[in-house]
Amino acid sequence: MRIGIDFDNTIACYDGVFHTIALERGLIPASLATDKTSVRDYLRAQGQDAIFTELQGYVYGPGMAHVSLYPGVAEALHDFVAAGHAICLISHKTRAPFVGPQHDLHDWAWRFLKAQRLVDAPDAPFQAGDIHFELTRDSKLARITASDCALFIDDLPEVLGATGFPTTTRGILFDPENNYPDGQWQGHSFERCTDWTSIRRLVA
Repeated sequence: MRIGIDFDNTIACYDGVFHTIALERGLIPASLATDKTSVRDYLRAQGQDAIFTELQGYVYGPGMAHVSLYPGVAEALHDFVAAGHAICLISHKTRAPFVGPQHDLHDWAWRFLKAQRLVDAPDAPFQAGDIHFELTRDSKLARITASDCALFIDDLPEVLGATGFPTTTRGILFDPENNYPDGQWQGHSFERCTDWTSIRRLVA
C-alpha cells in the first residue's frame, strides 16, 4: 500500500528548538516552558505576534540545523519500505516566511532530509519524486488524493478531518504531546498514536 506522511511535527521534531532560539535572542525568560506553544503564547501576550512569526520563519529555515527526527521515524520508514509499502512525504509548507528574511523553506527542508539520510542516500527510504511540499492546505489534500494514499499520518486533526481529505484514505493522528487523548476533534474520531513505535505496530 501507499503510505503518506506529513513533515513538520510528524517527521521533523521541533521540541525545544523555539525555546532555545528565542532564549538566545533574549525574547523569553529561561524559566518559560520549552514547548512551542508556551513560547508563542508568551510573545503574543507581550504584543509580539510579528516577532513570533519571524522566529517561526527562522526555525523552519536556518534553524532546521537544530531540529531532529522524532525517535523511531527512520526505523519505521525503512521497515515500511522493506515490507513492500510505497511511501511519500506530503507537506503544506510556504516557500518563504510571511515576515522577516525570505529564507527558502523548501530548500531548508530538503537539506534536513538529506542530512538525515532520508533522501539522496544509497539506503534512503524516500526517492526524490516521493517528496512534495505544497503551498496550500488544499493542494496538500489534493496531492494526498492524487497519490492514492491508503494511509496518511499527520499531527493536525484539521487535515485528517478536512472536507477534502479522501474518504478512501485511513488517517492516523500523530499526537506526541497528548493533545487529543481521546482521539476526538470537532466531531471527528481518529486512530491515534503518540510515538513512532506505535505507528510501526499499527501499520504492520
